[in-house]
Amino acid sequence: MNSPFSHIWIEKKLRALKRFSGCSGIVYESDDYIYTCPKKLQKAIKNNAGLTAFLESNISIKSFSIGNKKLVLIEPSPLLEDRTLEFLCEELEEDILFASTVDTIFQASVTISSNLNLKPLLHKVMSLSEEMLNSEVSAVMLLDPEKKELYWEISRGEKSEFFQKKITLPLGEGIAGHVVQTGKSILINDVHKDPRWCDSYDRKSGFHTRSMICVPMRYHGNILGVIEIINKKTGEFSSRDLLILEILASSTAAAIENAKIHDQLENAYEELKVLDKAKERVINHLSHELGTPLAIISGVLGRISKILQKADITELENTINRGRRNLNRLQELQDKINDILNQRSVGEKDKIINIIEDAASFVDELREENHEQYEKILGLISKRIGSLYTTEDVCMEKIQLDEFLNNMCDEAISSMKGRDLRIIRNFEKEIILNMDRNILNKTCSALLRNAIENVPDEGKIKITTKFGDNEIRIDFLDYGVGITPQNQKMIFGGFFHTQDTMLYSSKRPYDFNAGGSGSDLLRTEVFAERYGFSVDFDSTRCEFLPEDKDLCPGMISSCRFVKKKSECFSSGGSLFTIKFPLGKI
Repeated sequence: MNSPFSHIWIEKKLRALKRFSGCSGIVYESDDYIYTCPKKLQKAIKNNAGLTAFLESNISIKSFSIGNKKLVLIEPSPLLEDRTLEFLCEELEEDILFASTVDTIFQASVTISSNLNLKPLLHKVMSLSEEMLNSEVSAVMLLDPEKKELYWEISRGEKSEFFQKKITLPLGEGIAGHVVQTGKSILINDVHKDPRWCDSYDRKSGFHTRSMICVPMRYHGNILGVIEIINKKTGEFSSRDLLILEILASSTAAAIENAKIHDQLENAYEELKVLDKAKERVINHLSHELGTPLAIISGVLGRISKILQKADITELENTINRGRRNLNRLQELQDKINDILNQRSVGEKDKIINIIEDAASFVDELREENHEQYEKILGLISKRIGSLYTTEDVCMEKIQLDEFLNNMCDEAISSMKGRDLRIIRNFEKEIILNMDRNILNKTCSALLRNAIENVPDEGKIKITTKFGDNEIRIDFLDYGVGITPQNQKMIFGGFFHTQDTMLYSSKRPYDFNAGGSGSDLLRTEVFAERYGFSVDFDSTRCEFLPEDKDLCPGMISSCRFVKKKSECFSSGGSLFTIKFPLGKI
């Protein structure tokens, strides 16, 4: 007992006992310390080479055992009966136990308040409760206010593994449910006599509950959950045990809130770091995707203009000037997008999405065009810029889905020349989808192309359709490198590629790791919002390539981590799902 409170409290009690008993001195031997009254006895004990030798040198002493401790009265008054002295010693034992409890609670509060990680914090709380209250089992149950149920967050002791399987307890059910509902603690030394007791968990787990204390964890008036201790090892639970657990629960509730706030701050900080990295990538990506083709087009137009000046073809020169003006408008659009990405207002969100979508589409089209046909570039620019802010007419029609997807797969196979990929088609027959054919083609082609560009050669892609009770579903499952957890948060943000910026380069469409503007998924998301369907995805990053900077060789047989294709297929991949609600199509 090294805390100031224990020292002060025990010394005070020894002085009172000395006065009452009329003895000349008192010695109390604890585990690691000898208390004396008066204090000068400590020097005498040292001079006699220890307590035993000191006691042997004194003729008139009376010794009492207090637990595993020893209390010695030197020259007690002969008028004081032995029974009275025993009673006083028992009272002193309770006082010492009280001091020890206060010390333990104080130390527990310090320990709890200094821990900001929830799991270690709760394990420490349970360890302290077991130590102070001598229980067989302890548990912390937290409240889910939305579902109105408790769940076991921590359980320690016999059969505790049973409660680590997402077991829940509705409010109002059992002792814990009643404590949360009423906000009042409960102490029961025979649970089978209490009508609130629910024995279903004992029957399922094989555990035998005899007694328990359950107290609420309350913070600023809100109940966060409960602490339970079950089955006192010796004797029965007391009101003192209840008070100790209530004090512990109060400290724990405040610590849980602190841990939650700390966790939220850490998550927010990590998200800010991800956003900052994403913004840097977006800006670099836009600079590459818009800047490079615009520079080429500008150079081509300048060269054509010089040649035509020599030939004095005025009409064509005017057309080129018009093309230059539109090119300047597109370059201004690039600057606007940079401004938007750095700081944009929420109210302009829809306009921004449209602008970025149109610019992205234009970039994609330029990448796919044959740049040797320079005479067509002016027509492309004029036509595309003229349609930047126009909306296509939607023409809904009944589409035979398996036939449509088979044609799309055939076109993709024809376009990915040189690639060694297998596209598995698992199409249900006779599914009819009412949808604009152009929108469906852009959406499905984007997801198929995304899958192809993320699967190494010798790999496979599976496309599945399913007609459900409430929806028509199309799954695009690729057995590729997958997407890192950080990039998954940004995947539908538009102009966001999943490669490390330093490794990024635009290749031909359908090449492995082709790069590209990243606009396909943004456009898909915009279509989904406009036309009433949804796009979901789930992805697992290849276990051998955990970071963006880790490169796949592009062919399974060239991978140093796997020996068989099946090992590659099970290491990562992505699933994109389109769902068309039957009520909206």
